[in-house]
Amino acid sequence: MEYTKEELLARCNQMCKNTLMETLNIEFVDFNDHSITAKMPVNSRVHQPDGVLHGGASVALAESVGSAAAFIFLGKKDVQVRGIEIAANHVKSIREGAVFAKAEIMHKGRTTQLWQIRITDEQNNLISLVKLTTLTLYKEQP
Repeated sequence: MEYTKEELLARCNQMCKNTLMETLNIEFVDFNDHSITAKMPVNSRVHQPDGVLHGGASVALAESVGSAAAFIFLGKKDVQVRGIEIAANHVKSIREGAVFAKAEIMHKGRTTQLWQIRITDEQNNLISLVKLTTLTLYKEQP
């Protein structure tokens, strides 16, 4: 069954309930044939002590959107996706507003996938560049 853009985004956001993504106020906001984008507000809940966006919050955002993208773009319901490696370069700080994480596939293998996630601010300035490797686990059939 194919979903409309709105239905897919609603399903992704529903899956965030009672998870770290809800705690960080991550919201899936855009989707196309090649990428998915999520938004996270930047405020004191995700700050370091000196008042800028915490790198760990950026990495959590990136892994969340990259893992969701892997599940969606694999197009299989009988799988689980796990992040197995993540590397982030934080290139610009931000104190307030919002950041957007856009996940795009670099390698789509049967068992491993490589994602590039660009985290930008509201003016499209690069905040962090993240590389995520995901592993596809096939659920055992009874």
